[in-house]
Amino acid sequence: MSQSNGREAGRQPGRERHRGAVTLRRQAIPSSTADQRLLDSRGRSDWKTRDAWRALRILSEFVEGFDTLADLPPAVSVFGSARSGPDSPECRLAEELGEALARAGYAVITGGGPGVMEAANRGASRAGGLSVGLGIELPFEQGINDWVDLAIDFRYFFARKTMFVKYAHGFVVLPGGFGTMDELFEALTLVQTGKVTRFPVVLMGTEYWRGLIDWLRDTMAADGKIGPVDLELICLTDSVDAAVRHIVEAEAALSAEQEAVREEAVARVAADQLDAASAADQRDAAVSADQRDAAPAADRLDETRGAGES
Repeated sequence: MSQSNGREAGRQPGRERHRGAVTLRRQAIPSSTADQRLLDSRGRSDWKTRDAWRALRILSEFVEGFDTLADLPPAVSVFGSARSGPDSPECRLAEELGEALARAGYAVITGGGPGVMEAANRGASRAGGLSVGLGIELPFEQGINDWVDLAIDFRYFFARKTMFVKYAHGFVVLPGGFGTMDELFEALTLVQTGKVTRFPVVLMGTEYWRGLIDWLRDTMAADGKIGPVDLELICLTDSVDAAVRHIVEAEAALSAEQEAVREEAVARVAADQLDAASAADQRDAAVSADQRDAAPAADRLDETRGAGES
């Protein structure tokens, strides 16, 4: 029986999930995600046929991400809770941060969802910057917020996390939950192990993060699980200006280091070329000297032969 709005009963607008180029709604939305089906160790009787195809799908996500984001300007990834209300302190801080990053010439990358992510995207967009959202398929669909200019929906967390790091010059982490903590410690591990260099990590919200910082220092570092220098990987602040300045200075320091390495390489090549030229000159001089010494000896031999014949 039709309802007053012309839609059939039970067919009102409902949840929506994006899976690559496919859009699913209502009953067409599966009860599990691609990550769940990949990582679940139960029910593996079909692994020989399905996991091979999943490998191609995973590859396609990397190709799509690399191709789409390759031309991004310098960017900063911003993380925080999807559950934060629009008027929460962290959302107000995220919007101000997005604006400041855009004015400093950075694109802003978020998870594309609501809460802190939407606030950062909104600030960047309103300031005229490029606002990027990297969404993820979840059992509870969030969708891409309206302030994102460039969006990619991922099936797999690990493909998405690669894009957050590969195309960012730094992380800014605002108050959030498990997902935010996951991204934070992923970044810290990559910097600590040298997988990325000079990658600034900023925690914004001193009251929220203070307990974690104290535990890292008084428990983890005190017990030798991390070194004192590892604590210096984190910049803790409530100031948007300080956060942006920390990122800009880290980028400038990295550029200076890279320029010094290039200059050292050029100087080394020039020195090697000079040494090679000097060695060649010495060889030429030695050959010339040998030739000069050989000429009188040849003349004396000729004179001796001439005297004998006479």
